[in-house]
Amino acid sequence: MLIIGSHVSFNKNNQLLGSLEESLKYKANTFMFYTGAPQNTKRYEIDQNITKQAILKMQEKNININNIIVHAPYIINLANNKESDKYDFSIRFLKDEIKRCEELKIKYLVLHPGSHVGLGIDVGIENIIFALNMVLEYDQNVTILLETMSGKGTEVGSNFQEIKKIIDGISKKELIGVCIDTCHLNDSGYDLNNFDTILKEFDQVIGLSYLKCVHVNDSKNIMGARKDRHENIGYGTIGFNNLLKVLYHDKLDNIPKILETPYINEKAPYKEEIEMISKKVFNPNLKDL
Repeated sequence: MLIIGSHVSFNKNNQLLGSLEESLKYKANTFMFYTGAPQNTKRYEIDQNITKQAILKMQEKNININNIIVHAPYIINLANNKESDKYDFSIRFLKDEIKRCEELKIKYLVLHPGSHVGLGIDVGIENIIFALNMVLEYDQNVTILLETMSGKGTEVGSNFQEIKKIIDGISKKELIGVCIDTCHLNDSGYDLNNFDTILKEFDQVIGLSYLKCVHVNDSKNIMGARKDRHENIGYGTIGFNNLLKVLYHDKLDNIPKILETPYINEKAPYKEEIEMISKKVFNPNLKDL
């Protein structure tokens, strides 16, 4: 079964119910959201009544809440401990995000591993391991999914070996998973023309059992550019047919696929992109929205 959705909004008044209703407009059966603005710390309390309404509506629409994804804010950087106050803040804020996921009954929280900012990749990885071991608790129901990165700047996690090193250092491995991003894979140097080879390497290095989510984005960049610029489905260097192979791969069946593609003329393209993915027919008029 294809589990497909997109990034949607999450606002103070409608919260999870509003996110669900937006996703239903796109004919999606999953979605991803931030619990607040990804660039700042402003957060408001989770309204349990709204959460209950959303869960009931999900049940009515046959949407499994275990397929819904929260994305952690960009301001969390677990790889850099140059300034202890900022490092401690990142740990505390991640703990708070986990609590918010618990309140929302969301199982998966996608996290960018972080940037080492000149400390070096090995130190960055050790910092991430230390922070995650501080954050993860046996009684939590939330699994953190480390996202594969494009390799821009000093990002950690642009190849499977770096993700594997992080996982190896985690005590509570049952609370760790991975989210692959097709744009990030392309930009970090993985050839999406050979996705079977990529999956085989992932399985050999990390293990497919850790793969819990896929961000499906085309890329504006050539393979290995290390830039991270998303493009609409079929309009980038990866291409529609290659992305279909990812979306419908039998080894990724029942894993949520999330679109994070750019708006077109200030409009969300997700309904149209999900439609062409479902029909397996490229829409050459998508950019005319």
